[in-house]
Amino acid sequence: MSDQAIRPGAARLRDAGLPAIDLSSLLAGQTVVFATVSGAHLYGFPSRDSDVDLRGAHLLPVADLIGLREGEETRTRMGDHDGVETDLVTHDLRKFARLMLRRNGYVLEQLLSPLVVHTTGVHAELTALTPGLLTRNHAHHYRGFAVTQWRLFGKQGAQGELKPLLYTLRVLLTGIHLMRSGEVVAHLPTLAGLAEAPAYVAELIAAKAEAEHGPVRDLVDAARLREDVERLHAALDDAQAASRLPEQPSREAHDALHELVVRVRLSG
Repeated sequence: MSDQAIRPGAARLRDAGLPAIDLSSLLAGQTVVFATVSGAHLYGFPSRDSDVDLRGAHLLPVADLIGLREGEETRTRMGDHDGVETDLVTHDLRKFARLMLRRNGYVLEQLLSPLVVHTTGVHAELTALTPGLLTRNHAHHYRGFAVTQWRLFGKQGAQGELKPLLYTLRVLLTGIHLMRSGEVVAHLPTLAGLAEAPAYVAELIAAKAEAEHGPVRDLVDAARLREDVERLHAALDDAQAASRLPEQPSREAHDALHELVVRVRLSG
């Protein structure tokens, strides 16, 4: 596996609101294919006290796949790093590739995140295969997550938090944009430029910057929120129906992904 890592842009990480700590040190002792920043920093609405979510892929040795001692297909490390709460989750390359073949928007957002902490040539190859894996069925992923987050927001009553509301708006707009353009964009401030985006998105983002679990309060009327979320769901339905994306990943991309995993595994 090529380890010619592209150095992460310190300015880009700083501009995303990330703390000035060495995130790459969290990867010590692992054979990491790539690691990027996900979560609120990627989505464009971090708070002063937001955790740092790192996501990526690692490479298990062949012995861990064919022997009696099974390796960790998913590794999770949580803790305090220089006073900052961090959450690192990586999947073995084969598992990550299998997730890429499903209608899983999360792994594609992680793979394509511009907030790069560690990268390799394999990361670049995975990224290059992504266009052939996008389908109109990815709309189901974004629709389902929006329903879950909106339900969570509703259960919180009059003191509903900004966080699940912003997640609801973000995933609906990501899904709409993906269906229309074939492009995965997870950054809510960018998505706020879409015609369907509510005008108050920027105000909600600014309010959340002050507190991770801050309430919506009177920033926007509850009736208007319901109307806008219903409108975004309808827009996602229409965008999916009209999308030029295929129903399934292309056979060429599927085969290329298989060959990449085999080649990287055998080369160690």
